[in-house]
Amino acid sequence: MDFNTAAKLGNYLAKDYAEGFFGLLVNYKDISASEAASRLNLHINTAQEFLEAMTSLGLVSREEVHEGKRPYFRYSLKTTRITIDVDLSSVKRMQSSEESAERIREAKDANARFSTARGGQSISSIAVWTGKGRDRAERKINLTTAQGLFLYYLPFPDGEPLTRQEIMRKGGVDESLSSEIADIIGLLIEYNVIEVTQ
Repeated sequence: MDFNTAAKLGNYLAKDYAEGFFGLLVNYKDISASEAASRLNLHINTAQEFLEAMTSLGLVSREEVHEGKRPYFRYSLKTTRITIDVDLSSVKRMQSSEESAERIREAKDANARFSTARGGQSISSIAVWTGKGRDRAERKINLTTAQGLFLYYLPFPDGEPLTRQEIMRKGGVDESLSSEIADIIGLLIEYNVIEVTQ
């Protein structure tokens, strides 16, 4: 199960009426959204949304039935056991060789303030300003030790840009920490604090 699917399932399982729905699905051969809504004292749209979500997640099956003029769906439980198994390595941001070869430096006129750690030779946090005028807001980003060392050696706006690996070597940052370095680079590029050059 991927992370987004697990998050969707977790969101629906957290609803205060979820247990009631599953109680009905366990005890009834099949049930309609209107029947479930009536039984649980919910709006029919709420019942419909929940049952459709469970169908899309593969926990419930639905069958269209024709009674009278208008067809509708009846829902039945496909399994009596729910297991959430998420491979967290799938959420890791992978870096292509092209990204790792990009040359970067601090952007000119970046709306950011780098705070040096007490001992020097490292950055402890970055304050980034977003918005304009009265809507201007500050976001403080606390850094890991590796990120602080890396950003201390980030070339200035007028300096010669370097690759991620070159800056990591200058800062003495181990290659095993490259994913957290890539993460802070990506964030600071979004905030226009780091620029990528050719």
